Amino acid sequence: MGLITFLSDFGYRDHYVAAVKARILQLAPQVPVLDITHGIEPFNIAHAVHVLGAVYADFAPGTVHLVGVNDLGSPKAAWHAARFQEHFFVSADNGLLPLLCDGTPDELVILGTNHHATASPTRDLLVPAAVHLAQGGALAELGPATTEVYQLLNRQMRLQDNRITGHVVHVDHYGNLITDISRTAIEVVGRDRPCTIHFARETVREIVPHFQAAAPGEAVCIFNSQDRLCIGINQGNASELLGLHFDSQIDVRFVG
Repeated sequence: MGLITFLSDFGYRDHYVAAVKARILQLAPQVPVLDITHGIEPFNIAHAVHVLGAVYADFAPGTVHLVGVNDLGSPKAAWHAARFQEHFFVSADNGLLPLLCDGTPDELVILGTNHHATASPTRDLLVPAAVHLAQGGALAELGPATTEVYQLLNRQMRLQDNRITGHVVHVDHYGNLITDISRTAIEVVGRDRPCTIHFARETVREIVPHFQAAAPGEAVCIFNSQDRLCIGINQGNASELLGLHFDSQIDVRFVG
């Protein structure tokens, strides 16, 4: 029996999460469900992609990831089930899957295209598909294969001989700034040269193992567990104190 994870922008004040879980219990009381978070900012696909992308690979292959974010989907009002890197995903056709998979999933089927069928697509359309997959059902049995998905444009790192330009892709609970600049990019472009990281009016001259390596109140750069460059302030909120937010530009410059 598989595991279903549940990620949504439903929040914690209303009954929406409980209604989805009740539906899962009705269909398959033996299937375990693990909440990732329901604190995704409403309709914020970039936030959902970051959170899901940071954690889904930590689960066992075959895990089913139920995504209830902006669940009315694109103007076409469609919903999909997908397989990518031995995991399954069920989501509205809202641009999330192409961003998560950096293109097209390994396999993709369409679940429905009727916007007026239900006021709760996650509960009524996505849950039955997730349960089917968690019980070992074939993806192909859920609907016809498709390659047509709603696309969102995502900023890309700009790589030059002596410089990498990236952007903040997420601000976490502590105000730390997670960027799209990878450890691999810094190693390949840097070629063991010293670097400086530039953001707002600050310059940091080294990347350290953890935020506590700097004195309290100082800006500091680390690689997180996904090997992404992160900017923080030890015991402070970097986003508020530096005035940096989602999509703010970050530069890494190399000398020599």
